[in-house]
Amino acid sequence: MSLTVLDGKKFAAMVALGAANLSKNAAMIDALNVFPVPDGDTGTNMNLTITSGAKEVQQNTSADIGKVAQVFSRGLLMGARGNSGVILSQLFRGFSKSIEGKATITSVDFAKAFENGVETAYKAVMKPIEGTILTVAKDAARRAVKSAKKNDDLLLVMYEIVEEAKVSLDRTPDLLPVLKEVGVVDSGGQGLLTVYEGFLSALEGKELSEISPQAPSMKDMVNAEHHKAQLHMKTEDIHYGYCTEFMVRFEDDKIKKAPFSEDEFRNELNQHGDSLLVVADEELVKVHIHTEQPGDMLSLAQRFGSLINIKIENMREQHSAILESDRAMHEPAASPAAKSEKKEYGIVTVAMGSGIKELFTSLGAGYVIEGGQTMNPSTEDIVKAIEEVNAEKVIVLPNNGNIVMAAEQAATVADQDVAIVRSKNVPQGMAALLAFNPAVNLKENQGRMTEALNHVTSGQLTHAVRDTSIDGIEIKKGDFMGIMNGKIVASMPDQTEALHQLIKEMVDEDSEILTLITGEDATEEETKSLVQYIEETYPSVEVEVHLGNQPIYPYIISVE
Repeated sequence: MSLTVLDGKKFAAMVALGAANLSKNAAMIDALNVFPVPDGDTGTNMNLTITSGAKEVQQNTSADIGKVAQVFSRGLLMGARGNSGVILSQLFRGFSKSIEGKATITSVDFAKAFENGVETAYKAVMKPIEGTILTVAKDAARRAVKSAKKNDDLLLVMYEIVEEAKVSLDRTPDLLPVLKEVGVVDSGGQGLLTVYEGFLSALEGKELSEISPQAPSMKDMVNAEHHKAQLHMKTEDIHYGYCTEFMVRFEDDKIKKAPFSEDEFRNELNQHGDSLLVVADEELVKVHIHTEQPGDMLSLAQRFGSLINIKIENMREQHSAILESDRAMHEPAASPAAKSEKKEYGIVTVAMGSGIKELFTSLGAGYVIEGGQTMNPSTEDIVKAIEEVNAEKVIVLPNNGNIVMAAEQAATVADQDVAIVRSKNVPQGMAALLAFNPAVNLKENQGRMTEALNHVTSGQLTHAVRDTSIDGIEIKKGDFMGIMNGKIVASMPDQTEALHQLIKEMVDEDSEILTLITGEDATEEETKSLVQYIEETYPSVEVEVHLGNQPIYPYIISVE
């Protein structure tokens, strides 16, 4: 079989299978997270990104490949989540630009489009790092150009792209030492490979059903559960307040000690909540439950393996928002004159946890996007928030390193003047907000707020989801890890000891204020004990405590 010309219909089939294959492997890609923390989300981010692009392509009826690539690129751009998702969108932005206006393309056009995508993606990244998705894309594109010079068969070119992507992915640990240290390949590169493999399958004539099962997804079932009766109940009537979703990757040693039975596990969880869904195969079990003790559900599941893809949401807050939205839909629309006047400044931040959201609002944020670890907002989400804040000049605080690129991409799409302050965690976001001055211009504010990021030391406590070794620290699964400014500085079986070690690393002779933000898994007794320890050990440091209700991290700490 030989293919010398590629049109829009065939490219649309490639997009569909590429998206399906990525969706199928998203959980595996999430598990490649370098840090052994329960927030690996590269696969999830890339999956949501390409799903947005594939949806646009599905609604397009053009047979011109240039037009199909254009709508694919637009869908990726607006749906991009996380750094990996943004890079994926930039790869196909450059691809699309290269074949703009073409009805069909040849193998040479095809290869050059991949090459142009790589150039566009590298330009979009402030400090490109080799050993990542960028390297895999670059190596595959180079192989494509060489192959296209020798033959006109697009199928053969795509085959060589996949083969080179595999080889390049295997080399990523040699280029990025931290990958070799923890024994994984780059997760973004793995995600790109799955897309390319889907592309190849489409060119080989395979159908969507051969790659992705047609059974309802967990997401579909969850959505059905959530929409059963939300408008016909009161918020205070919600008995189980936390929507808890997670997956467990089975581990042989744990399964030997505690054999897994889907029915028995379902019956066990059913005693602790409602709206329960449990779906399992040979490698994973996916769980969705409404409960009052999300932490207990995770502990029960850890008997069988490693926790991945954790998402916990406060449904009482969500329900209140739904009711408010429904009331707004049924109330008479306000006249144009009644609309509030556009402000000079608006600040958009990203936060996870009702307490942190309130904290940011009290510090002057005009719009708080719910998101963070495991739930990165898309480019489109950020654009909508920029519009909603209703201001001439908008400052965006991503508060997560994996959201920065999506925020910067949103700034290029939005109509307003937008400045991104590259905050990478909650304490940095708080410090930046405190440095905001409405009396100075946008560029000066961006500079002042960016400078403020350097004056705060940030720390987080979480737990390890696997054994590994990073920067000379031996980490055991289940350990409590202290992370300071993005680096693991403590790993211990005891939470209190880990917290003490983390604070010891963070506090120095110049420290004046230590702020504790308590997560949903932190108890009042633990917090009181921790405050007493800090006051006794560091008497010159003032301690502040804020209720954050954030998942994953029982404590977030800032020191100034």
